[in-house]
Amino acid sequence: MRSSTSGAGQHRPSMQYRLQARHMQSCQEYHSSRMSKIAGHYTSQRVSSRRVQRIRAAFKPQNVAIALYDAERLRLDQQARDAMTSQAAAETAAEAAAPGSKDGAWKWAIRKRIWDYMEESNIARLPRPVHHRIPNFVHAETAAELLATLPEFNQGKVIKVNPDTPQKMVRYQVLSNDKTLPTPQPRLRTGFFSTLSASDIPSESLMEACTSAGLAKWGNPVGLDEQGLKVDMIVVGSSAVSPNGARLGKGEGFAELEYGILRWMGTIDATTPVVTTIHDCQLLEEEIPPEQMLEHDVPVDIIVTATRIIRTNTQLTKPAGILWHKLSPQKLKQIRVLRELKERIEQETGQKLTAGPDEVLPPLADRNNRRG
Repeated sequence: MRSSTSGAGQHRPSMQYRLQARHMQSCQEYHSSRMSKIAGHYTSQRVSSRRVQRIRAAFKPQNVAIALYDAERLRLDQQARDAMTSQAAAETAAEAAAPGSKDGAWKWAIRKRIWDYMEESNIARLPRPVHHRIPNFVHAETAAELLATLPEFNQGKVIKVNPDTPQKMVRYQVLSNDKTLPTPQPRLRTGFFSTLSASDIPSESLMEACTSAGLAKWGNPVGLDEQGLKVDMIVVGSSAVSPNGARLGKGEGFAELEYGILRWMGTIDATTPVVTTIHDCQLLEEEIPPEQMLEHDVPVDIIVTATRIIRTNTQLTKPAGILWHKLSPQKLKQIRVLRELKERIEQETGQKLTAGPDEVLPPLADRNNRRG
């Protein structure tokens, strides 16, 4: 359900957010009780009324819901990063023992080199450490401003941007320029995409809407049956990028899944420009040979740093949709939107889609499955 306006310019958060807040009601009641006691204590101690007001504001149900949402998101993110750390170590060891034995295992050495350098050179910005994340970097906001000068950006009306921290100001540029912002749910945990428009968001909440909690609060969920949505440009985060457009993410493959689903929906096609914002140090000096990239990898057409714009003129092929033979049964079980799409295609075609090999998933997958 879309964020709506009622009364004298009052905005209502989305149904998704309201249901989330209702689910947390018992916790909020506890915190409200605590708020009364704390505020009463400070009042009795002759603390300034302004401070008491700040304490009361922090314990408003809506603010408590946001804090709880963020705390749970960060906890699950840490679980996923722990699992990726183990996976990276195992695949790196396998690559060292038998080069080429594990598809894409060579990527970990490049990722680690970039992550280490960003930390050691203090180029990294919060959240840190940047290992097993799309790394945030100094002057990310300048790169976002430069991206907003692209003709593709200015001519586009709908700009899809990843939900990671270094692209937060890209999301802000989209909204502040009165464009529609589709953004995926982090790791596709709770659904597929949500769209945001500045007209649905109070001006003072525009920056909040660029965060994960703000997406849950103000976003309008997009389903697989969405009609008429045409994305004009895609912005992705990267750990490293080659001058020929070969891109390395953080290693989980969600950007590729999102791209494949959008291709299936007809929301994008092979000509839709894919752009990334990075620090200059994330641009590799060497070109990654095209034959090393995997068939599901999504190359980038434009690289934007704080100092320059690089058009890759990439000759690398973009995947035409979802590569079902690469998706393990465990991955399908983890991501509800993929399960729904697979079931739909199989019903429509009367044929079973080929599944990929088994894999070990992080604890996040089991938890999400229990929550439905």
